[in-house]
Amino acid sequence: MLLAEAFWPRRADAAEVIGAGLEIAALGMGHRQVAVRLGLAEGTVRGWLRAFARRAEDVRRHFTIALVALADDPVMPEVTPSMFADAVSAVAVAHRAAATKWPHMLTVSRWEFAGRAISGSVLTSPSTAS
Repeated sequence: MLLAEAFWPRRADAAEVIGAGLEIAALGMGHRQVAVRLGLAEGTVRGWLRAFARRAEDVRRHFTIALVALADDPVMPEVTPSMFADAVSAVAVAHRAAATKWPHMLTVSRWEFAGRAISGSVLTSPSTAS
């Protein structure tokens, strides 16, 4: 089944909502605080955060490589003690680099961009994304 980039496979919430939750969690908030901020069930948010934590290294690697490919003079995001936060940051800087190269990318959220760039496998492994 084909899904718009606004949604990721096996997720009921929009990529933008999930991405907002990932960004809040990257700041150090736990799933309960993220759930309250987004007005969603704790279990839903906990599932996103656990899934992203499992994929964080692959996501960080993919979007760091994308940054290098897209930017004329890439500025690498600072490394933190959190692979989770590093992955969120890598998505943001790769999206910024894509929007610099192709201004129409500003019409696509960074999390829609992320889903499109890795075939929806932000929260799931590529073999289970379809």
